[in-house]
Amino acid sequence: MFRIRCIHDDILPINKEVIAQVQHILKTQIQGLASADIESLPAQLANPLKYKIRSILFVADDNKGQVKGFALLQHATDLNFCYLDYISAAEQNTGRGIGGVLYERIREEAFLFGAVGLFFECLPDDPDVCRDSSKLKQNAARLRFYERYGARPLAGTAYETPLSPKDDCPPYLVFDSLEPDLPLSAAKARAIVRAILERKYAGVCPSSYVNMVVKSITDDPVRLRPARYIRTAIVNLKRVSSSIDNQIALVINDRHDIHHVRDRGYVESPVRINSILKEIIPTGLFKQVNVKRYSKKHITAVHDSGYVRYLQKVCKNVPPNKSVYPYVFPIRNAKRPPKELPIRAGYYCIDTFTPLNENAYLAAKRAVDCCLTAADSLLAGHRIAYALVRPPGHHAERQLFGGFCYFNSAAVAANYLSRFGRVTMLDIDYHHGNGQQDIFYERSDVQTISIHGHPRFAYPYFSGFAEETGSGEGAGYNRNYPLPEQLDNSRYHDVLRKALRRLRKFQPQFVVVALGLDTARGDPTGTWGLVAKDFQINGELIGALDLPLLVVQEGGYRARSIGINARHFFTGLTQASKHFPTPGALQK
Repeated sequence: MFRIRCIHDDILPINKEVIAQVQHILKTQIQGLASADIESLPAQLANPLKYKIRSILFVADDNKGQVKGFALLQHATDLNFCYLDYISAAEQNTGRGIGGVLYERIREEAFLFGAVGLFFECLPDDPDVCRDSSKLKQNAARLRFYERYGARPLAGTAYETPLSPKDDCPPYLVFDSLEPDLPLSAAKARAIVRAILERKYAGVCPSSYVNMVVKSITDDPVRLRPARYIRTAIVNLKRVSSSIDNQIALVINDRHDIHHVRDRGYVESPVRINSILKEIIPTGLFKQVNVKRYSKKHITAVHDSGYVRYLQKVCKNVPPNKSVYPYVFPIRNAKRPPKELPIRAGYYCIDTFTPLNENAYLAAKRAVDCCLTAADSLLAGHRIAYALVRPPGHHAERQLFGGFCYFNSAAVAANYLSRFGRVTMLDIDYHHGNGQQDIFYERSDVQTISIHGHPRFAYPYFSGFAEETGSGEGAGYNRNYPLPEQLDNSRYHDVLRKALRRLRKFQPQFVVVALGLDTARGDPTGTWGLVAKDFQINGELIGALDLPLLVVQEGGYRARSIGINARHFFTGLTQASKHFPTPGALQK
């Protein structure tokens, strides 16, 4: 078994290892390839401007990270064509169908780009062009394979003219239109052929040779060689592949409902999760991932260990179906905390409406596991992961709980991801993300941004002011956007755009989005009026970042609209992403 996934850069250790395996395949399977070309692969992926073309590496690997094969696709955005630079199975995996799956995947990618077609070189099957008869059979087998998809060499051009009379087996230029009977104009072909020769063979093909080949393209539309091997081509693209990079990893807190507080007026209820699932599952955008268990050390990396021990201990001692609400708030003296656990709740809490019960710790720990599972999904190749969890977490500080939050699950995941690069936490909940501000306030590797109701009227009231910008090494890496109680929706989008400009300057490798849907019209905890189309715009703006995104569910308490708004947010997110199919692009 194997999976297909995109490799966009060599930032992650898992990607470095995969790229090294691909380079080994290039050395062993593709003869005559210069060492400099092999060594430049990471730079090609990371710096498209330097190489004048965007490179995308697709790998077929197993769950252990062993690469079975790869394809390197290039997308020239200026002329809107795709070029298949290399495709190969590993030496021990040839003949197992891996090449076919990879080729179908890159055809789909080229189609989703809206490219005029897919071009690539293939060695000739004609003895007049290839004098080495030992190669003809293998060359014919390759061309037979591509004919299955309607891809055939350009006919009536000088593309296969050798650079030197001594050269043997100069390649054909093969064209796959991706759609049946889609013609290629001579003008377009001339521009594309010039780009291929000048960009791929810079310093090799003299300008006189390039001009000669380009001028030889006179048929309009361009002719393709008649099919030699296949009568009926497979040209229709009928499905989007199961590549993990174009699916949202969905991690659900499958034990969230054990934390069901039935007290009157308590809005953080299990129906929130079901309302969201009802709306997002039919979109087909999500692939559910099973929750994994993680060590408690990831929690104590961002939360005070004494607080973690207290929460676990007090929850075990609360009677079934009972809740303990903080009601005594002593001045915090680390040496003299209250001895009785219920009274000590106020020592660790910031409000009187966040209860402790027998399952609060268990549900919060499971939410953390969900977020870490989602983070690992990004590390495995997903571009977007969604941790659909409750209880929420963004109000939980290093040693304080409150606002229905016990552990800051998103902050735990951000800290986990920070081992692999810079992380931005973008909080778009109605209420200030005081938890992550407190946790990362003196750090420069995790940027924290929060757009929220001004603390003069909105919970948590004591933090979220614009002048709170970080301290020490973290100075300048925390940014708050407190907004008025009544807000025009277009004004909200303007502020989000401003926040995203600041985010881009930080150049993070990952973005953790604290998704609050309590900014919606009619939410019982907010005063703003965002509607479904506004959440779609929010998704589009964030999706355009083109960065790995971990979305963590935070607030949102109006059951009638929370699912609809979530669906529109993720629709916008994927429509703006380069890694997801546009609606209706492919038949399912």
